[in-house]
Amino acid sequence: MTVTDTSTDGRPVAPDEESAAPSTPPPTPTRSRRARLAAARVWGVPAVLAVWVAGWLVLKGRDTLALSGADTTSFHRWLNGLRDSFDAARDTNWFLKYVVGGVSDALDASMQWLQYLVSQAPAGRPVPEVGWLGVAAVLTLVAFVVAGLRSALLVAVGLMAFGYLGYWSDSLDLLLVTAVAVAICAVIGLPTGIAMSRSRAFSAVVTPVLDMMQTVPAFAYLTPLVLLFGIGSASAVMVTVIYAAPPLIRVTAHALSSVDEGAVEASTSLGTTSWQRLRTVEMPMAKRTIIVGINQSIMAALSMATIAALIGGPGLGKPVQDALQKLDVGTAFVSGLAIVLMAIVLDRTMTAASVRQEVLTRTGDKHRRVRLALLVAGLVGTVAAVVDSRTFLRAARFPTSPDLGSPIGDWVSHLSKTFVNSVGSTTSAVKDAVTYGMINPLQSLLAESPFWLAGVAILVLAVLLGGWRAGVAAVVCEGVILGTGLWNEAMITLTTTLVATVVVMVLAALIGVWLGRSPKADTVVRPVLDAAQTIPPFVYLVPALALFDVGRFTAIVAAVIYAAPVAIKLVADGIKGVPAETVEAAESAGTNRWQMIRKVQIPMAKSSLGLAANQGLIYVLSMVVIGGLVGGGGLGFLVVQGFSQSTLFGRGLAAGIAITALGVLLDRITQYAAARRGRG
Repeated sequence: MTVTDTSTDGRPVAPDEESAAPSTPPPTPTRSRRARLAAARVWGVPAVLAVWVAGWLVLKGRDTLALSGADTTSFHRWLNGLRDSFDAARDTNWFLKYVVGGVSDALDASMQWLQYLVSQAPAGRPVPEVGWLGVAAVLTLVAFVVAGLRSALLVAVGLMAFGYLGYWSDSLDLLLVTAVAVAICAVIGLPTGIAMSRSRAFSAVVTPVLDMMQTVPAFAYLTPLVLLFGIGSASAVMVTVIYAAPPLIRVTAHALSSVDEGAVEASTSLGTTSWQRLRTVEMPMAKRTIIVGINQSIMAALSMATIAALIGGPGLGKPVQDALQKLDVGTAFVSGLAIVLMAIVLDRTMTAASVRQEVLTRTGDKHRRVRLALLVAGLVGTVAAVVDSRTFLRAARFPTSPDLGSPIGDWVSHLSKTFVNSVGSTTSAVKDAVTYGMINPLQSLLAESPFWLAGVAILVLAVLLGGWRAGVAAVVCEGVILGTGLWNEAMITLTTTLVATVVVMVLAALIGVWLGRSPKADTVVRPVLDAAQTIPPFVYLVPALALFDVGRFTAIVAAVIYAAPVAIKLVADGIKGVPAETVEAAESAGTNRWQMIRKVQIPMAKSSLGLAANQGLIYVLSMVVIGGLVGGGGLGFLVVQGFSQSTLFGRGLAAGIAITALGVLLDRITQYAAARRGRG
């Protein structure tokens, strides 16, 4: 059989024609289009920025849509009226009365009962129903059962620390809000995750909702929940549930979807039903990963429950908030230290619980009798401690001595003042350099440009960086921000967010590349980064406030400290993920260290860099708005102001909407830009 070669237009190719044909095909239209798009990005972004700056120089200060003092727009006043309508309709509207009101009453009653049980004195009693000794014994026993002896000892030490720092009741209140919220998350999240693992259609519907929930900064959740549930424990629990549920749902769906298919098929061949297969095969095999999801949910709940002090939530967030408002660094440090200890105890306990079954399997039967004896002894001791704490005041009220909180707070205040006085000139110089060199010029460009000029420039930049989908997101989000009447404040928040993100990415590039190239450094530094990610964001305001006083720069410093760990880890993982064969080939070609980083590892890890920029932006934004508590200004300050002044509630709610729109805008642009670079 003879095979006839053909040309691209279908005609036969003669031997002499074939030899004369060019060895490389001409560029395809797709590749040419990509080249044009790349060139447009390279030259288009600077061109847009240049036109924007020129327009700003000519039109500076015009059409900025800035609000002054307590000014409100018609939309803000409408939101105030909406709140009044909600309040008036709580007893007449069936949904607000029986559904929202029923949930609110149930949560308030549950929280009050739990507080009377362990943390607050009910009417007619000087102390809670179960005193400190009984509570400590019960929690220690629970830790021993679910996580082992070491975790039980860690829990006992942590509980003692809460009391001796002077925050026993507040610590238990924070634990109660976290526990109730996580319990509700489990009731909602586990079935939802199971359904997502079973149905692609259901997963396709739920996943965008989860993306949105995790994109929205925590502050933006507060005001809408107050509108529905009012100020108090119910709002605190519900906002914590909304914030903490997505990690558990995602991890549950992932864990069940990752179960070995062979085990599932073997179970199916034995005639098991879907429920039996889930109960006997899938859930046991996914148990460890699901516990990791519960741990993530607990960390998110603790973080949000602390912030929920702004809407009347009980717990340690309240003393931190009060201390920040009074600029009392010592008190803020002590209460923040209690929050950090709680985060560490919960994280380590749940981590140990995730591997508990493996530990028991390795130890076998030789320690079973010891564990059983310890369990029986612990149970007897716990019952005795509970009875004792209900009978004797010494076991019901936490001892006042030794008092660790006051001396630590005084020492920190003194140390802070001494340190600031000794390095005040240096910190002031750094603060002034960043403020006058970066913050003020960028804020002037964003906030003092006419809104239509800034809006068009941001839209064009979104299209150049992320394509038409990013452009659509920019149009929608900019329209929402304009509708809230807070364009100028949103641009101020965008300024601090961009400045902090630049610093975060510089740190991520420097430290992440170092960790990715040095296993020893990664071994030492990564536990520090992991520990930093367990600390609730409220706490990061304390060191920033101690060093730099109130202001935008303080909010930026706190945001950098909060967001840097996740960005550094993503960059480090990307560098480590570069194939070893590629690195070896580059080394054999005589590539030096700097060339290896610049021409091989960073280009091949660009997807990780894009993800780091995306996550860094989202983390920074969530912290920048919290920085409104320490003079950060912008939308975060308006949210806080809306809680404290009734007439400004509508403006605070509008600020929450604008924060959401800004978060979605930044997330979409960075995600689509990273995806486009990946395709390129």
